[in-house]
Amino acid sequence: MNDLDPARTALLLMDVQNGIVGRHPDVAGFVAGLGRARAAARDAGLTVGYVRVALTAEERSAAPAGSRFASEQLDADGPATQFHPALHPAEGEVVVRKKRFGAFSTTDLAEQLAARGIDTLVLAGVSTSGVVLSTVRDATDRDYRLLVLEDGCWDADQQVHAVLTGKVFPRAGVTVTTIDGFVEAVGLRP
Repeated sequence: MNDLDPARTALLLMDVQNGIVGRHPDVAGFVAGLGRARAAARDAGLTVGYVRVALTAEERSAAPAGSRFASEQLDADGPATQFHPALHPAEGEVVVRKKRFGAFSTTDLAEQLAARGIDTLVLAGVSTSGVVLSTVRDATDRDYRLLVLEDGCWDADQQVHAVLTGKVFPRAGVTVTTIDGFVEAVGLRP
């Protein structure tokens, strides 16, 4: 992990939007940790990207009956789908709006990352069994080098989180580290 090339690495903050991150039992502490990771990434010259799940009324009505993606809670203009105020993107950072679990399948994220020469992704977000797992699988198929910030991800089911970060992701060749480990790897003190 100490060989991260800032010019080829992106930190992706995924589904850190009001209606999702607000489920965390310690929102302030979780968001502060992600803020530290983002500050370290920015200071080291990494690309920072943001992924949110949100659908327009037309997209929601086109979803199959009973789909969780047909929910008005995912209204693209609603407050629940906006990024947490402490994690709002800066000018020029990568931002995508997705319509399903993974960060790639319904967005132009791959194209935006390719245009910047990114081949390594550092993933954080809510939930570990949702956006993180889906993105790990898709990014692995796309040959990205992957790191997952164990304490930068959260799942309502902590057993699932532990199995994914402790067993599933490492078996897929994913490096699992902490926010402190990431901050240290990019050259700043935790």
